[in-house]
Amino acid sequence: MSIEQTAIKTTYFSIIGNICLALIKGFAGFFGNSYALIADAIESTTDIFASVLVLLGFKYAERPADENHPYGHGKIEPIITFLVVAFLVISATVIAYESIENIQTPHKVPKPWTLIVLGIIILWKEISYRVVIKKSEETNSTSLKADAWHHRSDAITSIMAFIGISIAVVLGKGYETADDWAALMASGFILYNSYLILRPALGEIMDEQRYDDLLEEIRIKSLEVPGITGTEKCFIRKAGMKFHVDLHAMVDGNISVTKGHDIAHLLQDHLNKEIPNLEHVLIHIEPDDATHQDYF
Repeated sequence: MSIEQTAIKTTYFSIIGNICLALIKGFAGFFGNSYALIADAIESTTDIFASVLVLLGFKYAERPADENHPYGHGKIEPIITFLVVAFLVISATVIAYESIENIQTPHKVPKPWTLIVLGIIILWKEISYRVVIKKSEETNSTSLKADAWHHRSDAITSIMAFIGISIAVVLGKGYETADDWAALMASGFILYNSYLILRPALGEIMDEQRYDDLLEEIRIKSLEVPGITGTEKCFIRKAGMKFHVDLHAMVDGNISVTKGHDIAHLLQDHLNKEIPNLEHVLIHIEPDDATHQDYF
């Protein structure tokens, strides 16, 4: 299975899970007198739309390179991540606003059985986070990572709701707003996570050089090619789940242009074979100062 197919399959997992949880939370919050659960349901609803956006982004990114997009369509992924973050910010804002409204309005204490529902939800969302974050690391997908953090933020929101409802149930009258305060704190956590998700996507759009481990691997693998004596500049750009590389490689300064050209192709093929996540590899040949003789 390709990394694109893995990412798409994982996104379907998120969509189905979020639909089920949004319904469960919504009904439990309404009948259990818990706004924290209703707030949780609101976030899960936005998660559904966010996951659908991620899925559409993956479908678009799968398109092959064409005349207008010689580097492929992978840059759609961080753009989708921006939209996913926008959904998170909107949901956090709605939750915060409604929480403040409910704090100022007297209401009933949440039903104790809502704690059982929340316990199951917390467990499922944490499992979902671990599944999706693992797949995001396998595919190098920022969109999938954003989707994973949707699950984690959902789990944290549910934990906050669990604490708030527990306080309201145990302490009783006078503490009815405890779960509303919990929802308000959860909205702040969601906003903070939104920044954590946005930062790497912004770096990807700006072609920020932040792939030190991959850079080191490229330098090591390059020296395995006969004729390559070293490497100089190495620029890496990420587009979707693939990386584009511009590499300056050093060869014996006394060999012919044709020989240098052949070595460059050998290096390109070797890097593509050894590091599957590389897409376009551009090799610029430099003469090794230790071997180069000036004939002029």
